[in-house]
Amino acid sequence: MSDDRLIVALDVPNALEGLELANRIGDAVGFYKIGLGMLTGGGLALANELKQEHGKRIFLDMKLFDIGATVEAAVRGLAQYDLDFLTVHGDPHVVRAAKEGAAGKNLKILGVTILTSLDRSDLDDGMMQAGDVRDMVIERAARAFAAGADGVIASPNEAAAIRALPEAEGRLIVTPGVRPAGSSQDDQKRIATPAAAIAEGADHIVIGRPIWQAEDPAAAARAVLAELP
Repeated sequence: MSDDRLIVALDVPNALEGLELANRIGDAVGFYKIGLGMLTGGGLALANELKQEHGKRIFLDMKLFDIGATVEAAVRGLAQYDLDFLTVHGDPHVVRAAKEGAAGKNLKILGVTILTSLDRSDLDDGMMQAGDVRDMVIERAARAFAAGADGVIASPNEAAAIRALPEAEGRLIVTPGVRPAGSSQDDQKRIATPAAAIAEGADHIVIGRPIWQAEDPAAAARAVLAELP
């Protein structure tokens, strides 16, 4: 049985390439992330096929943000696919609406804190409040939990502090921005190795390019899993 602490991001253009990649990886991975970039390339169809026909767990990374009624309606529609994780922005009104939309389903709602591709200068450009990024991530996580989030998305750098929050008991921490030793940082700015992320309190790590760009993606996935404590 595969170790579902590793979630592989199928960040390829369309469902056909995603299915081909999943077939190449085979039994080495049991959990996949399908993101917004593949939505118009058959992403939902691929999510359903991997879940229903291949027995994989699916993390749908949509990062929804809108007024509450729209988020609730969108999540209710997505929840019919019987998927596992769905991301929304961690703003309390968005989390509450998403939980309403997922009511009665097993879909876990994960609140995005601050994207791992952003640093303080990016937040300044977006006119976000002043302050240390780490402190802001921790506060956004606490507020998302208070609004009912089943978990949060945060970088490995903040995982330990989030895990220490009283509100985090029984909740999930999922960390993108994970790079095996020696891998390119790509567009991520707040990163750590797989072993460090898990040691810091992450339940799941998300890795894309270092696996799917490898000559042998299955071997690359197994190498990541071999690093985990």
